[in-house]
Amino acid sequence: MLLPGDQLSANHDFELDTFPKLLMHNAVVRKNKPAMREKDFGIWQSWTWAQMAEGIRSLACGLAALGFKRDDKLAIIGDNRPRLYWAMAAAQSLGGIPVPAYQDSAAEEMQYLLDHAEVRFVLAEDQEQVDKILEIKDRCPHLEEILFDDPRGLRDYDRSHLHDFEEVQEKGRQFQAADPAYLDREIARGHGGDVAVILYTSGTTGKPKGVVLTYDNVIITSRNSVARDGLRHDDEVLAYLPMAWVGDHIFSYGQAYMSGFCVSCPENATTSMHDLREIGPTYFFAPPRIFENMLTTVMIRMEDAGWLKRKIFHYFMGVARRAGVKIINGIAVPLRDRLLYTVGNILVYGPLKNILGFSRIRLGYTAGEAIGPDIFDFYRSLGINLKQLYGQTESMVFVTMQPDGDVKADTVGTPAPDVEIKIADNGEILYRSPGVFKCYYKNPAATAETKTVDGWVHTGDAGFFDDDGHLKIIDRSKDVGRLNNGAMFAPKYLENKLKFFHQIREAVTFGHQRDYCTAFINIDQEAVGNWAERNNIPYASYQELAAHDQVYEMIQDCVEKVNRDLASDANLAGSQIKRFLILHKELDADDGELTRTRKVRRRLIAEKYGLLIDAQYLDDKKRCFIETEVTFEDGRKGSISGNLEIREVKTFEPISSTRAKAN
Repeated sequence: MLLPGDQLSANHDFELDTFPKLLMHNAVVRKNKPAMREKDFGIWQSWTWAQMAEGIRSLACGLAALGFKRDDKLAIIGDNRPRLYWAMAAAQSLGGIPVPAYQDSAAEEMQYLLDHAEVRFVLAEDQEQVDKILEIKDRCPHLEEILFDDPRGLRDYDRSHLHDFEEVQEKGRQFQAADPAYLDREIARGHGGDVAVILYTSGTTGKPKGVVLTYDNVIITSRNSVARDGLRHDDEVLAYLPMAWVGDHIFSYGQAYMSGFCVSCPENATTSMHDLREIGPTYFFAPPRIFENMLTTVMIRMEDAGWLKRKIFHYFMGVARRAGVKIINGIAVPLRDRLLYTVGNILVYGPLKNILGFSRIRLGYTAGEAIGPDIFDFYRSLGINLKQLYGQTESMVFVTMQPDGDVKADTVGTPAPDVEIKIADNGEILYRSPGVFKCYYKNPAATAETKTVDGWVHTGDAGFFDDDGHLKIIDRSKDVGRLNNGAMFAPKYLENKLKFFHQIREAVTFGHQRDYCTAFINIDQEAVGNWAERNNIPYASYQELAAHDQVYEMIQDCVEKVNRDLASDANLAGSQIKRFLILHKELDADDGELTRTRKVRRRLIAEKYGLLIDAQYLDDKKRCFIETEVTFEDGRKGSISGNLEIREVKTFEPISSTRAKAN
């Protein structure tokens, strides 16, 4: 298999069906083109494909010298670093299997993954990650060797099974000198049907499951998506999302090896958005949370601006809402609006895109969960080609994609190349594609429950195709319920509408088999804190700010705007929110309330905060006291308590579809 426009060296006449083979190919045909960048101490350092291939070769041979064998597992733990990506290819070159882990996982979470995946080797980024591994090493019977990338703080550690990355590479160069053809033989043994990677799910409803993906799963899906969107070798991406997440694996690894584009790693997590502006990527992916946070930052900055700048901003954003989405979709707009949009691009949209780092973007994607239509339209109205896709770890991301020129805010597009989709009688979405995972590691029961014998995967999501053949997701099928009056209750849909407001960071709604809907709200401390400072409202903590009367008034106004919008939706008018409270603490992954990808664990929240849920359905209840256990950053446990106000909000009479169109 040759890539479009490529000529393969006569020395590499094999099928490009594994990543090590693709690496060798790129090292020949793109020898001097940049493959990866990393910002370190404020300076960007680059590696060409040839340099990267040489670094991976020496690491792979070093692993072999340490005893790494075919089918061994290499856990990779840390932030986005070139060497950590190299380690995936190095393990695969030897027939091994990389297992990326979430870098913010607690030691106990790490222990489960290492033990369950039967990991023999670990590559940890730095001292923090090494300390976690050493803490649990005695409880991981398969674990033998630990490698580290950053040596700071590790000088006096016992080095009997602890290895510096560069020292392993040096061992590899000596190993290669003794047997120069060894690695080429091992790479040639690999085939498309071999296991390429194990990616663990976030564990929304229980223990994470290890999703086993083959090279065919990743490479064919990467090739199809690259062709569908016209990705090129001169594109630029920023790798800043967790390496353990399937999204990063396809965008920063699979598609990069397939198309040959350059992947840049930020200096650290706190500088990623600043580094985004420096790189100015042409291709960008982010979950909705990132786009929500960016919008929050924009709105905060505008509130701090002078009155003239605010007036100009809001006027031209009105023009963008009216004309911008139509322009990017190729729909005709009046000449006056087009001229105003051009002026707005000079005064507002262009500078704003530059501040966000989006000046060069040709293509952006969002996925992971539903994005609010208003947030989605905000970015497209600026002229940013942001699109949605729908997928899962089990599908190697791509199930549907939005085609250029046919993008809708409330759908996730049409089937991706070579993907079949059907809707079950109960509304559940099923798909079949080249990306369908091989199995769940050591979990045949879960595999059989999720994947049929003929390859159809149960997504657990409810949805339908609209008249134009676009898929619309309603919610998780198990989460869609009914109020006692028969009205549909779609919690995620309601929560996404609430989270459009930059003052709201997280929301959890309730209503199934209840008389009405209620909500828990987490305020966005940065946005609300900025508002409090501008209005001379003192506060000492998140808890104090969340309990303030004026903050409750602000959030009540947001909820009532959502209710007004729901009133015009025939399917959801009956699920308007009647009561809400602002939680005394932020929902936190360390407390088990969110997954590491920030998805709500509804079952745990329902158990942990059952007292608050029940109180919201007692009409005479205005306050409720609760004490909650919390986990601090250093792992210590503590508690936080509060007497929370339960606020009633206005609901609206349903508006018929005819009246809604007239309005």
